[in-house]
Amino acid sequence: MFLAVLSGLGLGAACASESTAESAATPPAFTASRLAPELALAPAGVPEVALNPSALTDDNLWQRVRVGFQLEPLDSPLVQAHEEWYTNRPDYIERFVERGAKYLHHIVEEVEKRNMPMEIALLPVVESAFNPRAYSRSKAAGMWQFIPSTGKNFGLRQDWQTDNRRDILASTDAALNYLEKLHGMFNSWELALAAYNCGEGCVGRAIASNQRKGLPTDYLSLNLPPETRNYVPKLIAVKNIILAPGSYGIELDQLPDQPYFTTVKAPPKIDVKLAAKLADMPEDEFVALNPAFNRPVAAPLSGEFLLPLDKADVFRANLERYDRPLVSWTTYNARRGESLDQIGRKYGVSGSYLRAVNVSLRERRNKLAQPATIMVPMSAKGGLVKAVFETKTAAAAPAANAPAVHAPPATYRVRQGDTLYGIALKYDLTVDEIKDANSLRHSALSIGQVLRLNANAVAAAPAPPRPNAETAPRLAKVALAATTLYTIRAGDTPFSIAQKFGVALNDLLRWNKLSPKSVILPGHRVRVSA
Repeated sequence: MFLAVLSGLGLGAACASESTAESAATPPAFTASRLAPELALAPAGVPEVALNPSALTDDNLWQRVRVGFQLEPLDSPLVQAHEEWYTNRPDYIERFVERGAKYLHHIVEEVEKRNMPMEIALLPVVESAFNPRAYSRSKAAGMWQFIPSTGKNFGLRQDWQTDNRRDILASTDAALNYLEKLHGMFNSWELALAAYNCGEGCVGRAIASNQRKGLPTDYLSLNLPPETRNYVPKLIAVKNIILAPGSYGIELDQLPDQPYFTTVKAPPKIDVKLAAKLADMPEDEFVALNPAFNRPVAAPLSGEFLLPLDKADVFRANLERYDRPLVSWTTYNARRGESLDQIGRKYGVSGSYLRAVNVSLRERRNKLAQPATIMVPMSAKGGLVKAVFETKTAAAAPAANAPAVHAPPATYRVRQGDTLYGIALKYDLTVDEIKDANSLRHSALSIGQVLRLNANAVAAAPAPPRPNAETAPRLAKVALAATTLYTIRAGDTPFSIAQKFGVALNDLLRWNKLSPKSVILPGHRVRVSA
C-alpha cells in the first residue's frame, strides 16, 4: 500500500511502475493556465459533463461507474495538479483503460453489492494502474498493492508457490473488506482511503493530534505524510477525468457493461504454459487473469481458473481430450550451500533458468544461503520415467481441434542460449528422447551442434556408423525413438505391460532404465518396442 513519493506530489507506484522517465518528468506544480484554451480544466469539484453520445449508452460500463460516484468534491489544489498530470499523459490513461478492461466489470459488481462509493472501483488506477503483477519497493504486490502483513491479515496466502495478493478475485474481496473495516473505524471514506494508504495507526495518530489542538479532524485538516495527502486528491482527479473526459481533452474508449471473464474448473496442478495452450490463448493473457502463481505450475487453491468468456468452453473441451500428464515440473528440496548451476545440470537446464523460474531465492557466492524448495523439470532421475509423459505412436494423428504443437524437424542446430529442456519443450519432446536419439551422456550442448529430433526422418539422415560391442547399446536406444510410448494405468506392472505387448520383461526394463523393483505410477509412460 505504501507508494513512492515523487516530486513531493505522491505520484507513487502506480505511476512509477509504468514509466520511470514519465514519473521523473512530473513537474513540481501545475496551473490551469499552462493548458491550451480548448483543454482548460473545469473548476475544482465535479466538472461539467462533456461526453460523446456513445458514452451515454446503457451498455457502457463507464456510465455505470459514473452513476455510482458518492464522494463529495475535494477543495484542494492537489486535485487540479493530478488532473493535469493525467491529462498530459493520454498514453498512460490509454494503458490503464486497456488493462483495466479485463477487471473493471467484476470490481464494479463487487462494489455495488456492498453499496460502497464507485470511486473505490478506480482505486487500482492509483495503486497499480490495474497491473496485477505490480510490485513496489515496500514489497506491496498486486492490483490493490497489499503489503505482506496486511495481505495475511485478510486471508491472502503467500508462499513459495502462490501469492494471492495478485489473485484477481481474492485480492479484490480482501481490499473491499479492508476498506469497509476502515470506514467503520473512521466513519469517513476519505479517512478510510487515507488509512488504506498509510495505515490506520497513521491516521489515528493524526486525528488524536488535531483533537488535542482543538483542530478539525477531516481529511484535508490532518497532518498526514506527503504521499497520503496526495492519495485522495489523486483518486478524485481520476474520478473527475472519468466523469467528464471531454472537459480534459481525453477520449475515453467505451467499455462494454458485461463480464470479461468467467471461472472454469481447473485441475489440481497443471503447467501454466499448457493451461494457456489448452485455452488457445497467449500465455501472457492467461497470466493476466491468473497472476497469483510464483512458479510455472499452477495449483489454484480455489480449484478454478479465470478465462475470457469465449475461451472457457475451448479450455474445457481441450482439457477433456488431453490424454497426457498435465505437469512437467516437480519439486526438489535443495540444501543450504547447493549450487543452482549444479542442480540445473542434473535436469538439463541452466542455473540462470532455475533462478528465473524460482524467484526470490537467496544466494551467497552462487550457492543457496538457506534450504529451499525449488521447481525443476521432471527427468528420469529420482525414479521419474520421463520429462513429459504422453501416449503416441509415429503414425498417430492429432485430435480434432487439439492445440497445435511444433512438429520437430529432422535435425536441429544448437544456438546460443539453447538448453536441452528448452529444445524439448519447443518441439513437444522430452530431454531423455533427445539424449537417447543422439547418444548423449550429459546435457551440455555446444553452439553449432546438430541434434537429431524427428524419429520419422531417421532414414533420411546420414547412416550411423556400424555398431560394435561398445556402441551397440546406444544405437539400440536411437532405434527405439520411433516406437510406441505407453501411458501407465492403475494396476499396471512392468510384467503386465510386457505381457500386453508380447515383449520380454528384461527388454522392457532395459529400454526404460528400470529395475524389477521399480515403482511405476499411473500417468507416467514407458517405451515399448514396436
